[in-house]
Amino acid sequence: MSKISSERKPKPLAPILEKITMKIERANIDDHIILSDIAFKGKSYWNYTTEQLNSWKEDLTISKDYINKFDVYKLVDEKTTIGFFSLIEIDSKTIKVDYFFMYPKFIGKGNGKRLISSVIQLSSKKSANRIILDADPNAQKFYEHFGFTKYAEIESSIKNRFLPQMELIIK
Repeated sequence: MSKISSERKPKPLAPILEKITMKIERANIDDHIILSDIAFKGKSYWNYTTEQLNSWKEDLTISKDYINKFDVYKLVDEKTTIGFFSLIEIDSKTIKVDYFFMYPKFIGKGNGKRLISSVIQLSSKKSANRIILDADPNAQKFYEHFGFTKYAEIESSIKNRFLPQMELIIK
């Protein structure tokens, strides 16, 4: 007769949750400098030349007026802003993601998912059923991963470079 051991390691009752310190909050006008820095450094993630990045410096600058005029949200880890996005209401059913950037060292760690989830949630609260954006060509797969599809493209400031225009239909 074999004897079955009744000595087992106890199973934890509940998994230990990591302390979640990330939060999405509305940007204020004093954030314009850090948001501009995030946009510029986030764009540099894609290995553009210094000349290309400098040509976009004005486009990547977030002004106080922009923050006052549009819905700008930042992703904060404790007290450090690590990413942001902005939303523009095109019409009662369409929201445009105008900016969507993160410091490069925070890319690939689930923070983009936090941002895009917030974009969808905030757009739904506004009763929008369509989210649109002009993606960096390098980021197209990221957006496709979250259900966005390409519906058109526009030429960028770089000759023969096109930006995919993408949309997500939400219900």
